[in-house]
Amino acid sequence: MRILAIDTALPAVSACVLDEEALQPIALETLPMARGHAEAVIPLIQRVVAQAPGGFPSIGRVAVTVGPGSFTGIRIGLAAAQGVALACKCDLVGVSTLSALASPLILEESDGLIAAAIDARHDHVFIAAFAPDGRPVLSPRRVGAHEALRALGSGPLRLVGSGAEALAREARLRGIAVKIIDAAIAPNIIFVARLGLVANPMLAPARPLYLKEPDVTLARGTIMGGEKLPAVPLPG
Repeated sequence: MRILAIDTALPAVSACVLDEEALQPIALETLPMARGHAEAVIPLIQRVVAQAPGGFPSIGRVAVTVGPGSFTGIRIGLAAAQGVALACKCDLVGVSTLSALASPLILEESDGLIAAAIDARHDHVFIAAFAPDGRPVLSPRRVGAHEALRALGSGPLRLVGSGAEALAREARLRGIAVKIIDAAIAPNIIFVARLGLVANPMLAPARPLYLKEPDVTLARGTIMGGEKLPAVPLPG
């Protein structure tokens, strides 16, 4: 099976095409950006899929990050992914940004609890934690660094994501052994694709995982930041 993975949930727009048995993607592109996801995502998807033999008709599944992350970014990615999946008549699955951030650390098979943390502003993080074997031990939630460390226990901890530094500071104050592996602002899109390939569409729906309600309600047809949902042209 060939999968198209899409991520716009955090400060980047990414897409890749990956074959099920391949280690490396056929095509990949990532654009770090704080704003402008709606304008960037469809042209980026088209560029990436154009590099795959067979183009859109060769796509057998679409995976999209569903959060936690930016309310605006999550909706943009879901709209794009739903449009492509509908046009390609293929499965659509959702992937957690926290799971995608943690996946490279799980593959390392090192000791220590793995915590993926995303800066949620106002001294809070979106966080989930996993045992070294990948077993979830802390479900996704939005908490302050103090509360997060209380839930994570005595360590040692391996941290990843834009919220890793805030957790590391709190951990050091508590005398907990901690190591920041990667302070990435967004997940590696290859791991979004790999998680999408193994996901069960019945158990991994493409539904937003906000963890926090949007602060502002805007007029119908717009989303936070004033961006429009992307118009998704049908693939040829």
